[in-house]
Amino acid sequence: MKNFQNYTAEKYRNPDFQEVKQGIYKTKSPYGNFREDQEDIFVTSLSFEMEPEQYGEEDASPRNITQIPIEGLLDEFDLFVTDFYEKLNETSEIICYQEFGSYSLENIQRLRTIIGKRFYAVPYIDKDDGEEYYDMVIE
Repeated sequence: MKNFQNYTAEKYRNPDFQEVKQGIYKTKSPYGNFREDQEDIFVTSLSFEMEPEQYGEEDASPRNITQIPIEGLLDEFDLFVTDFYEKLNETSEIICYQEFGSYSLENIQRLRTIIGKRFYAVPYIDKDDGEEYYDMVIE
């Protein structure tokens, strides 16, 4: 994944979204009260390009955002996906759109540090069990 950019969705003009930092919004969790102590979440939307030549992204496109590396991104920043922007991704040839959420403002702020960078998986074979795993790289 490369060329991460901020994406300001039209829905952020809705009063259900309160901008708390540039590109970061507070809103009600679409999953209900998943945690008793916090019904609000923080969200941000990013656009990016998949890299079909990278490990795990071989069949990637805006209509097929592959599990690797998106799962690594979610794990790395302790996030979940809150909007897939299906209409945008369906009509785009190159640019992918995704909204990410977290109960923690800090996690969303950390995610936004990848704007302008690449995020991809590098495979390796574990010497102990012989299984293939991957490390995530930000550059």
